[in-house]
Amino acid sequence: MDIPPLAGKIAVLSLSALPVSYALNHVSALSHPLGVALMSALILVLLFVAIYSLSHGEISYDPLYAVFAVFAFTSVVDLIISLQEDGYVVGFMEFYTKEGEPYLRTAHGVFICYWDGTVHYLLYLAMAGAICRRKRYRNLGLYWLGSFVMSILVFLPGNILGKYSSEIRPAFFLTIPYMLVPCWAGMRVFNQSQAATCCTPHMVQEEQRKGLLQRPADLALVMYLALAGFFTLFRGLVVLDCPTDACFVYIYQYEPYLRDPVAYPKVQMLVYMFYVLPFYCLAAYALIFPGCSWLPDWALVFAGAIGQAQFSHMGASLHPRTPFTYRVPEDAWACFFVCNLLYALGPHLLAYRCLRRPAFFLRQPPPGPLTHHKKQH
Repeated sequence: MDIPPLAGKIAVLSLSALPVSYALNHVSALSHPLGVALMSALILVLLFVAIYSLSHGEISYDPLYAVFAVFAFTSVVDLIISLQEDGYVVGFMEFYTKEGEPYLRTAHGVFICYWDGTVHYLLYLAMAGAICRRKRYRNLGLYWLGSFVMSILVFLPGNILGKYSSEIRPAFFLTIPYMLVPCWAGMRVFNQSQAATCCTPHMVQEEQRKGLLQRPADLALVMYLALAGFFTLFRGLVVLDCPTDACFVYIYQYEPYLRDPVAYPKVQMLVYMFYVLPFYCLAAYALIFPGCSWLPDWALVFAGAIGQAQFSHMGASLHPRTPFTYRVPEDAWACFFVCNLLYALGPHLLAYRCLRRPAFFLRQPPPGPLTHHKKQH
């Protein structure tokens, strides 16, 4: 997969978030929640107008260019918020975390801001750069789509259901476009043409004749998916207050963060159980039986989703903003890190396997009339 050059124009424009956030932090009118929401909406509208006037050609070629440009700006804002909450910078976004979205000051909020300000930011620059140079970015787009949707699926319900439900301010409704944009962007990314493979029909037939035991890497992935599926189901039962001794020991001695009343960890485990667990079962099926052409795309989507989720979950489990009683005990760090890092790494290995050697998942072309005639004789 070729990584396109980064979009320099968007990088420069997104860095304007630094002076803008610093100036707004000193405006007294932004001490009211409604003022914060209105000013935030106004800035996003002005930003879109500026992007449209500066990059009309790119937007005409692919409207997602404007989306990536605006989101790159908000990614810089999120990075500022996370650095500010950890004490690395001061005087930038206090007004927003106090009067706009106070739940961003939670450990989970800090880490989704770190992810958005680093991984998502680089993806936006790379995808915008690809549009500028008329290159493909389908694989990057699928990874971003999974990561973005996962952050929304956990963060928004967690805000409503957790202890910060009484802290919802008008700025919360600015997240509505964040719920709609991935649907539209996802359809555009999926509808892009796939990169041509170098697999000939003969290579596809040879690869698909091999049984699972003849493909040791796929066998290892199937075993991983079975174990990861069991771990997913187990943690889902843990947050549903399963009364078994194993669940009790795990939630108190290994991952007490799952009991945190902010609700993000509970929502995360339920999303894993209801969405990721079925995918693991289907992925194992696709690794055993050939011709499941949907797996490479969806492996990328779920790799992005689980990467984002595990980064936020692991970071929040250890962050000082999490009350001490809900942090991972020091004597359980090794087990916690090994299990959660493997849980994050496996989907990326699956996506890498699908991209590197896609022949097993390609559909065989129907036999032509000449081939059919030869078989008869």
